[in-house]
Amino acid sequence: MRCFSKLIKLESLYNLFLFLALLNIFFSTENSVAKTFSIKEIEISSPFNASFDKSKIINKGFAKAYEELILTIVQSKDQTKLKKSSLKEVKSVVETFSIVEENFIDEIYNLTLNVEFNKRIFFELLEKKNVFPSSIIKKDLIFFPIEIDEKNNEIFLFTESQLFKNWNIKNQKYHQLNYILPNEDIDDYNLIKKNINNLEDFDFSQISKKYNFEDYIIMIVFKNNKETRVLNQIVFNNTQNLKNFKLKNINFTNLNDLENFIDKQKIVFEDYWKLKNIINTSIKLDLTISVDNRNIIKIDQFEETLSNIELINNFNIFKFDNKKNIYKIIFNGTRNQFLDVMKDYNYFFEIKNKVWVLK
Repeated sequence: MRCFSKLIKLESLYNLFLFLALLNIFFSTENSVAKTFSIKEIEISSPFNASFDKSKIINKGFAKAYEELILTIVQSKDQTKLKKSSLKEVKSVVETFSIVEENFIDEIYNLTLNVEFNKRIFFELLEKKNVFPSSIIKKDLIFFPIEIDEKNNEIFLFTESQLFKNWNIKNQKYHQLNYILPNEDIDDYNLIKKNINNLEDFDFSQISKKYNFEDYIIMIVFKNNKETRVLNQIVFNNTQNLKNFKLKNINFTNLNDLENFIDKQKIVFEDYWKLKNIINTSIKLDLTISVDNRNIIKIDQFEETLSNIELINNFNIFKFDNKKNIYKIIFNGTRNQFLDVMKDYNYFFEIKNKVWVLK
């Protein structure tokens, strides 16, 4: 009788474990599938008249949010491929939306939306159009513009520079780069002025480090009567890249010319940053990973990490027992890239029989 009672208790414990494990699978895996891109506070206005149709206004909000998402994660050379997407394609990517605010003012209907786009479906749409997105990684950096009048051998820094004064006036929500302008420092001024004739080879890291930034962009604009020459020294993650341009002579005192110039240069910088964080969705690395499931907090943290890594296309639990969960992960990159990404989150693995075991 005691043996029978023990068997009942063991069976009850096993059923409890099975129930908890299934809950873990269903809820955690469902969250991974529902990973979305969130575009907030999309504003749409329309006259309130006889032809007013609220559903059409909401559809315009979807299209506007979709365009903002494209501008955020797609390089400028590929954006035109997606801006012509049909409303049907746009709505197929919408996961959910919410109305933040709506009101009527002077017979004008105003609507503010938040829109969530399904990441997996959106990436599949991009792949069909042969477009690779980038991870959304916001970055703060030092931006130092320098204007040089070659004819008069004059240098314009800080508030003397039109670029300095106007660079951050018009920023866009979809920009990933945030430009920090340096303080007016007399030592910096004298140092740069002293090196006016060799600025193209000057090491600006000694200035950027004063602001505790490793990443910076130095823009040197050489102006003369014939043309404007631009030298951009971009340093991200200790890697330097030079972007040089020759343009027709630009009048920096003309606000429209100046704004157009700034807009075009910001596109160059955004494209460069996106290229460094490209997600090659054509690469689908299939990984099998084993994780000890006796620590539920550890499991939750691991799955939350997987959900937040843009390079992870999808993941799910396809097998489990009373000791471990076995995950199938689709990663848009190489094995070494996966190891490097997970290392940033302090996750390390050892390979046993083609299964990656989380240490």
